[in-house]
Amino acid sequence: MTKSENISKSFEMAREQYAEIGVNVDHAMDKLDLFPISLHCWQADDVGGFETSDSKLSGGGIQATGNYPGKATNIEEHRMDIEKSMSLLPGKQRLNLHAIYGDFQGKYVDRDQIEIEHFQCWID
Repeated sequence: MTKSENISKSFEMAREQYAEIGVNVDHAMDKLDLFPISLHCWQADDVGGFETSDSKLSGGGIQATGNYPGKATNIEEHRMDIEKSMSLLPGKQRLNLHAIYGDFQGKYVDRDQIEIEHFQCWID
């Protein structure tokens, strides 16, 4: 059985189990399409950001990702991680993007000097 077939079979089993307790899964999925899902950018980075090139976990934050091998080390990798995550989310999506995730081209930019151009790579 292929991975896709296994997923489909598992979903059908779940659909039947939910139907037994009165839940119409198809109706629920249709409803889900009406609500945007907001993904916070830090969920792929633990609020390290890219304001400085040496940003690392210091014991604060949620530390969901930690310093694991494969963690995004630059803005391009971080965007690819976010794009992959969003490709797996159903329905409409939003991205909550903090100032520390601007593309500052390796230069320090004070918060009151941040402009739209620093986020153009996210917009595109």
